[in-house]
Amino acid sequence: MSIGSAAAPLRIAIVGSGPSGFYAAEALLDSTLAVEVDMLERLPVPYGLVRHGVAPDHAKLKSVTGLFDGIARRDGFRFFGHVAMGRDVTAAQLQSMYHAVIVATGADGDRALGIPGEQLDGVHAAADFVGWYNGRPECAGLRFDLDQDVAAVIGQGNVAIDVCRLLATPVAALRSTDIASHALDALAASRVREIHLVGRRGPAQAKFTPKELRELGTLPGWQVIVDPADLELNEASRAEAADPASTFVAKNLQVLRGFAAQPRSAARAIHLRFQQAPVAVHGEGRVRALTLQRQWLEGPAGSQRAVPTRQEDRLEAGLVFRSVGYRGTGLPGLPFDAVRGVIPNAGGRVTDDGGTLLPGWYATGWIKRGPTGIIGTNRQDSVETVQRLVEDLPLLEAPRVGRAALQAALAGRGHRVISFDDWLLIEKAERSNGQRAGKVAEKFVDVACMLDAAQAARVEAAPC
Repeated sequence: MSIGSAAAPLRIAIVGSGPSGFYAAEALLDSTLAVEVDMLERLPVPYGLVRHGVAPDHAKLKSVTGLFDGIARRDGFRFFGHVAMGRDVTAAQLQSMYHAVIVATGADGDRALGIPGEQLDGVHAAADFVGWYNGRPECAGLRFDLDQDVAAVIGQGNVAIDVCRLLATPVAALRSTDIASHALDALAASRVREIHLVGRRGPAQAKFTPKELRELGTLPGWQVIVDPADLELNEASRAEAADPASTFVAKNLQVLRGFAAQPRSAARAIHLRFQQAPVAVHGEGRVRALTLQRQWLEGPAGSQRAVPTRQEDRLEAGLVFRSVGYRGTGLPGLPFDAVRGVIPNAGGRVTDDGGTLLPGWYATGWIKRGPTGIIGTNRQDSVETVQRLVEDLPLLEAPRVGRAALQAALAGRGHRVISFDDWLLIEKAERSNGQRAGKVAEKFVDVACMLDAAQAARVEAAPC
């Protein structure tokens, strides 16, 4: 009896409920195979970085959850919220229950700068700040000293831009969004008046997109400051800007030249500093300043690297965010490439440290390729992984019980599982709480509160 027939459905577990996980489920459900897809999420709530990574003032980007909701309602799909691999079920157990397991856990860690003084108070991962204002449970209790005049953000991608923008956006413009209330209160009392966005390469290599860059120039009471000398490109950078495939570069440069041409008119400033890299953090107990080292670009177009010079500057700053890249974290029972921050794989097929394939294990999204691309990039990535899985059907062991075995194992431990219907009840409560505060939603930032909200809604909806 072949796997994928109505009599012997292909049973797949997906670990993680962010975009790559949902796109993998979509690809499986769209196939010609009979499939049962069970999605495991360690939190009671789905959507990964769409919920906890997209800035609250970018609500349009979150509309993709409508697509994910549709996938979750399809026959053959089941959501297991509040179930974590390694905590509630082991890798070995999943392997014995399912024909294959797709890991889609994303990249929720951050890369360190690796410089002296980085451990000082006041130096934070941008990922933690993003999680804090988005109500991610692990970050909700963090504290950021916004009683500082000057903040520095190290990195020049869209996450770095988000941090700058949230620090500078008038609180009134955030009050109706789903920003966490604790963050809204803290930002309302912020004293930050000057922000430095620091990157080790030049404006032609910056990773932010034109739309996000333009937004910085629209913040009331703030002005973006760019040194015109930083826009004098070397030959390789000019070639990069002229490349038709790099349309973002030319558009970014156009925006930056507009910033550089403006006379100073606002009291508060966002300084974009190029070809500078932090080499030390200074302070006694907490950060007070950074040493920035001037960089020189060398190499051919498309692969220039930053080379340090002897020129150094001191930047006084009482708050520092590092935004030099996300990285994945390992899962118990699976190999992990600690250097790249990914699960080792070949086109989505998980391998051990020596490159040998691990039958039945697959990876997709950022945990597969690293933190590159936008939300939609994960769709093709997940399609590729599912294609590899389908190609391997003859190699996958059968039979597998799948969902029934997982449910029995969790029930035997008395573990509380959140279904997708339960999540919809949590979401409804968040929206109701938000409406009372004049917001789109008021997110629960504590796992226990999420579980309680689902239980309360169940009781209320139960027939008399």
